[in-house]
Amino acid sequence: MPHPLTDLPVRTVTRPQGSATHEVTADVCVVGAGIAGLSAAVESARLGRSVVLVDALPVLGGQMVNSLIGLFCGVFGNAPEHRRLTHGLFDGLFADLEATGDLFYNRGHTTTVGYDEVRLGRWVEQTVAANGIQAITGAVIVGVTRSADRIDAVRFATRYGTVEVTATGFVDASGDAALAWEAGLPCRIPEREIYGSQQLVVEHLDESRRPDPGELAARIGAKAEEFGLRRHDGLAFFFPGRGTAVLNMTHIEAPLHPIAAADAQIRGKEQADRAIALLRAEFPEVFGRARVRSYGFPGRRQTRWVAAVHQLTVDEVRAGTRFPDAVARTAWPIELHDTPQGYVWETFGPDHVHYVPLRAMTPPDVHNLLVAGRCIDGDAAALSSVRVMGPCGAEGFAAAHVLDLAGKDSVHDVDNGDLAERVAPNVEG
Repeated sequence: MPHPLTDLPVRTVTRPQGSATHEVTADVCVVGAGIAGLSAAVESARLGRSVVLVDALPVLGGQMVNSLIGLFCGVFGNAPEHRRLTHGLFDGLFADLEATGDLFYNRGHTTTVGYDEVRLGRWVEQTVAANGIQAITGAVIVGVTRSADRIDAVRFATRYGTVEVTATGFVDASGDAALAWEAGLPCRIPEREIYGSQQLVVEHLDESRRPDPGELAARIGAKAEEFGLRRHDGLAFFFPGRGTAVLNMTHIEAPLHPIAAADAQIRGKEQADRAIALLRAEFPEVFGRARVRSYGFPGRRQTRWVAAVHQLTVDEVRAGTRFPDAVARTAWPIELHDTPQGYVWETFGPDHVHYVPLRAMTPPDVHNLLVAGRCIDGDAAALSSVRVMGPCGAEGFAAAHVLDLAGKDSVHDVDNGDLAERVAPNVEG
């Protein structure tokens, strides 16, 4: 006699011809679940909109969780005041992770905010669920239905079948301008490589003997060639009291070609392993027992971005130009990683703030699409100063409000005064 707990019938099936596409309809479709996309999705939901949040990764959180960035940058202004420049999603995020001991503040020229990526990942998932946002993961764009001046629907391929999302408004927070690109909109690509980074978390460190950041960078610079490292400087972000650190010591290519991207990921981990070998040899009292807890997904800084109504310029960044349609601000340095060995690091004074205009988020030829995050429009140097998480989160927040104000009309016709009232926490004070 079959046992009732193991008598589980199975059947043989084949894929039906012309399998139906899964169809989803929402007010807002956000592509990309990093800080910009998450901010856009959560704020849209809080405005009463139905929201679909789609990401190519099998999990939410984008680079802030899965590339092990380790720090929230650009949320605060410079010393000595360290003004808070961005609110919205960060308010609840900081409060919740600080309460559980999973977040710390590091004050120097500016304030950066370190975090535990595992706890942050769960916070992202819990926040998406709590706000009734429908998430679709492991989904890559395979087609866009576009009328003359609007995006009507986006088709995604998943391992479980095709999904078509129809929405009134769309936000491209993909990082690589994937939605804008597939919709046939003009995009910008740098003429030389802007390097990403293979981040990793190492554990079993003696943080009480950690070197000064300047000493660490100098020793790496002196020994990088000997250990086969492409980048000749580096940073270690220690999490207080845990004997762990996030290492940022590599430069890796960030190609938009599928085979080259896979190869870059493998070679990036080789670079990370060499960095650990260097640290063990040069700082044995700190890193002698270091072992990798986790490798992040390849970090990508600037790859492909949209050509918008306005291209933010490095002169506007240096001047702190205040735009009538400003939606985000930061004091983060110009940080352009376009040489293999090092990078540009141009800091600003104590009172400096620079702004992102809505026009840098709006492609000119479509009326219901906004871009948020590291694929907004700027020249290469300007973009390097606004692609960090503080202004990216503010851009997502603004995108939600622009779509809410526009409704079924054009995002280009939203009144600057109405928008200014809504985004005031991220541009005023």
